[in-house]
Amino acid sequence: MTKIDTSRPETVLPTPSHTVGPFYGHALPFPGGGDIAPVGHPDTIVLQGYILDGEGNPLPDAFVELWGADPDGNVPQADGSMRRDPASGGFLGRNGVEFTGWGRIQTDANGHWSARTLRPGARGQSAPYISVCVFARGLLVHLFTRIYLPGDEAALAADPLLARLDEARRDTLIAEDRGDGTYRFDIRLQGEGETVFLEFQ
Repeated sequence: MTKIDTSRPETVLPTPSHTVGPFYGHALPFPGGGDIAPVGHPDTIVLQGYILDGEGNPLPDAFVELWGADPDGNVPQADGSMRRDPASGGFLGRNGVEFTGWGRIQTDANGHWSARTLRPGARGQSAPYISVCVFARGLLVHLFTRIYLPGDEAALAADPLLARLDEARRDTLIAEDRGDGTYRFDIRLQGEGETVFLEFQ
């Protein structure tokens, strides 16, 4: 869209660019978004962390979407992450039985996110990982990254993506083991310690 200065018809001024939103908190959250693992499953792990801007400040209005293989390395084919009530159209949440491998989590007021899922198995030549998509203010295009879990150093060393990165950058993709099946993974959007983001073509 352009603006035309009617006092000087030959002058055409560009419209300044701007973004609207984000409106994530209104349309995208759903009950049980971070409860990806079936209730009581013995292989459940907890992933948690913060989304941080370039100055290290947490973002309270961001979203993280996770996709992960099951413990055998198979991509889940089950539906049911976002079941709706056929009468009201409201969200019913998950059925608590099927593992869909997918979740969507909004950061809280402190920029923190948390999800319960299953530890993924390896697929192909890659070490086990969980795919991540980040939505946040100021991002015109969402960002993709991966969460690798520590524990199998040989698999991490042989992973084709990790092998292409220097050690400091590589470490931004590996979660920190906090014990008891809990892993911390902070996502830094830019600046020092910026998370490695992937571009798909």
